[in-house]
Amino acid sequence: MTEMFVSLGTWNWLILGFLLMALEVLAPGIFLFWLGLAALLVGLISFAVVVSWQLQLVMFAVFAAAAVPVWRRLARPKPDASASPFLNKRSEALLGREFTLEKPIIDGSGTMRIGDTVWRVAGPDTPAGTRVKVVQVDGANLTVAVA
Repeated sequence: MTEMFVSLGTWNWLILGFLLMALEVLAPGIFLFWLGLAALLVGLISFAVVVSWQLQLVMFAVFAAAAVPVWRRLARPKPDASASPFLNKRSEALLGREFTLEKPIIDGSGTMRIGDTVWRVAGPDTPAGTRVKVVQVDGANLTVAVA
């Protein structure tokens, strides 16, 4: 077993690095990529500096351990609030928009279809076909005014 470690050389690390990266292509998960990168770094350092096999193993372990926080930082999705500011707030996205009533508002309340959803609306009595503007939102209840 010791002979195997003693024979670790630059080419072995480079081959191991490329092999791990090739395995990453076959079984994607991004983890083997970083181990392959650590092996490539050890191989490249071994080209420049003569390093004992013990130090090569320590360098591989350090590079592989350092790759985990780097990977987590790079893999973390960056939230972009501007991309979908009304995600899970559909009613707030309707505030200020104008729609046409399909059914009249009678006695201050009624319903209005927006897209594929029927919303409860409150506002002054208004006949069907009138353009209304959403002026207030309270949960799933919309308050409208004639536009």
